[in-house]
Amino acid sequence: QVQLVESGGGLAQPGGSLRLSCAASGSILLISAMGWYRQAPGKQRELVATISRAGSPYYADSVKGRFTISRDSPKTTVYLQMNSLQPGDTAAYYCKIGGMTRSYDPFDSWGQGAQVTVSS
Repeated sequence: QVQLVESGGGLAQPGGSLRLSCAASGSILLISAMGWYRQAPGKQRELVATISRAGSPYYADSVKGRFTISRDSPKTTVYLQMNSLQPGDTAAYYCKIGGMTRSYDPFDSWGQGAQVTVSS
């Protein structure tokens, strides 16, 4: 009932920038939390950043000061601005949005993933 569509990503040089977007649609009553995770080959999926319903951001230490999480005014789209990219940021990036449907069912939905590759 809730669908997430990611866009953005691609190839960047070290020190470059990329922006990811994740739009939620469907039978949404409210969104409680939005976040980004990433998974590099052979590694576990890890938290990158989250933004609470009140708008408070949280960042993993590895991206603090370089990445910025934000959302649009209707609060149905979450963004991840990635600056000063490093080869270690190479991974598939997934958005995750949680909330409640109009049927009063809680949901936690994942995006389809967007590949980010940082290489010279």
